[in-house]
Amino acid sequence: MKRIFTLTIVALLTSLICSAQTEYRYTQPQLLGDGWETANLKSTAFDTTRLYAFFNQLTKEDHELHGMLLVDNNQLVLEEYFNGYNASQPHDLRSVSKSIISILLGIAIDEGIIDDINDPISKYLKSHNPEKNLDNRKNEITIEHLLTMSAGWDCNDWDKNSQGQEDRIYKKKDWIQYTLDLPVINDPGSVSNYCTMGVVILAEIISQASGLSIDQFAREFLFEPLGIKDYQWGHTSKKEVIESGKRLYLTPRDLAKIGQLILDQGRWNGRQIVSASWIEAATTSHTSITGVEYGYLWWNIPFHLDGKALVSKTATGNGGQYIMVIPEINIVAVFTGGAYNSQGDKLAFAIIQNVLLPSLNPASIKPEEK
Repeated sequence: MKRIFTLTIVALLTSLICSAQTEYRYTQPQLLGDGWETANLKSTAFDTTRLYAFFNQLTKEDHELHGMLLVDNNQLVLEEYFNGYNASQPHDLRSVSKSIISILLGIAIDEGIIDDINDPISKYLKSHNPEKNLDNRKNEITIEHLLTMSAGWDCNDWDKNSQGQEDRIYKKKDWIQYTLDLPVINDPGSVSNYCTMGVVILAEIISQASGLSIDQFAREFLFEPLGIKDYQWGHTSKKEVIESGKRLYLTPRDLAKIGQLILDQGRWNGRQIVSASWIEAATTSHTSITGVEYGYLWWNIPFHLDGKALVSKTATGNGGQYIMVIPEINIVAVFTGGAYNSQGDKLAFAIIQNVLLPSLNPASIKPEEK
């Protein structure tokens, strides 16, 4: 995450754009009765020339992009699929699921199921208590620390030597107990390290506090209000996985609904699904991880257009799964891909910076609020 645009990816984008012909044929997304209105890309503020050139050449190159969707002013204006994928296939979201868990936590607070993010996790997690590496600092770990990945445990997915690295824990029998028993190496709230298991515990807290499994809670309070019907929960681990440890599989169109929910401050088709105050808190930077600003399981990633910084409220997942919400230009971009554990999964960032934003009429950027 430190260097979003690698030289390889930038070179690829340059090659794709410069060598393109004129074979790509744009088709306006179909109306499928799924809650989305659609519009023609030519009716937007985007100059289609650069976009067409990119897509034309992309079909001739080896790549691991599975889908790209663009929502402009609440209308789906671009929907492209590659490598045999289509609109009806739920896609493994990987860590994008974390950002959706953040929304579920906000709903739990709105519903009075969770009182306060400053509450200690022990208030809600009744099934487990630390048994090893006992440390008084464990009593200080709050829900907010899980949201900002700053619980202080020796848990860093990006450090193979960390005792709490996710691949290590996937081999354990009880993920939650093992995580609670990790040694504390930092005071809670002082250092943020990317820790998947903290989010598993957060999902379990929602489940235990509500009396519903996380999939039941999501269905009742988020998916049904959004009209999301085609989804799955699963995991790549060969071992049996607890419900709170599973990841989401959503279709790209439904993934875009999550992005639109963020853009519209918690509303979907006029209905308030989650409070605007929670969306604001979740997508505001509270810490940083490897130098990138981080909110409550949502990243703040800057792009640039004509010297102006445009911050994307971003959900990211291994392999190239992204929701990118850029309020200044009122768009939601969704990507799915299969470039797991490789730099190729950063292609989406280069598409936004080098293809999409240069195609935008600068006059469409919202003026800064005073």
